[in-house]
Amino acid sequence: MKKGYIQVYTGNGKGKTTAALGLALRAVGHGLRVLVIQFMKGERQEGEVEASKKLAPLLTIRRVGEKSFLSREHLDEGAFEHARIGLDLACRAIKERSCDILILDEIILAVDFGLVSLSDLLGLMDRKPESMELVMTGRNACREILERADLVTEMVERKHYFTQGVSAREGIEV
Repeated sequence: MKKGYIQVYTGNGKGKTTAALGLALRAVGHGLRVLVIQFMKGERQEGEVEASKKLAPLLTIRRVGEKSFLSREHLDEGAFEHARIGLDLACRAIKERSCDILILDEIILAVDFGLVSLSDLLGLMDRKPESMELVMTGRNACREILERADLVTEMVERKHYFTQGVSAREGIEV
């Protein structure tokens, strides 16, 4: 890839991770190496993790989250440690240029929760190699992130069946 850009998928609507993973699938189809680092996702085995095993070594997914869903009110040292591990993995991928596309799933939410410092993320964005695509997802992207991005897509929830009590479904949401 000659020129890599910075993409942001944000907003309160469904589809941020799905959009990033769709991009990853397309890239793998063209022989590009993709590293996905998932922040705050927990240990639940979601479909994309299983699928990535079939697409290795071109697609690698690394999860760096707690065992269960995190809330802003219940952050512990483990949550901060997992976020540091994820950020270190991302910094190493950038330094070593070990992938063509680096997807930092939910890193924007990790910044919003205070698990990753904004200055650390902005520094990582600034160090991105010219030829690497950087994709970041998560709600509540701040102005500084949006200004540095080349592409910003905001997912807006208009209607969602979760509000009617429908749980996440295997193969669709997980």
